[in-house]
Amino acid sequence: MVEGTYKKIMVATDGSQLVKKAVNTAIEISRLSGAKLYAVYVILPATHSARDFGWEKAATEHFRNEGERATLFVKEAAEAAGVEVEPVMLEGHPADKIMEFAEQNDIEMIVMGTLGKTGLDRFLLGSVAENVVRHSKIPVLVVKGEVQE
Repeated sequence: MVEGTYKKIMVATDGSQLVKKAVNTAIEISRLSGAKLYAVYVILPATHSARDFGWEKAATEHFRNEGERATLFVKEAAEAAGVEVEPVMLEGHPADKIMEFAEQNDIEMIVMGTLGKTGLDRFLLGSVAENVVRHSKIPVLVVKGEVQE
């Protein structure tokens, strides 16, 4: 890969073991091309209810902490590889926020992990990666994760 091929790459992370392969791939492409890497975590907004008993605030705080851990993992791994990295926390629908951030920040490649589920599992679970691939104006690299059984 030629240095300067990419200037800005984004990796979407949820902090799971599954995404680590995508993170490593994004770091390596960033290192080889000299690109800045954006580590993006999207917090799902909690639904509002008159009887939420404080769970909404607790859930948001939990996901914010998860996001900080997830982006810190990417930051430390990228810095160890000599890659400039910027952690980013967003809130909203993951696919929409990923595409919106990428477009607004001139990202040249989005890297994401996936379970690679098919059939009923995919239909029931939905797929942020699939949604981004279908609707993004920016190239998307989907890295199939390895499930530990």
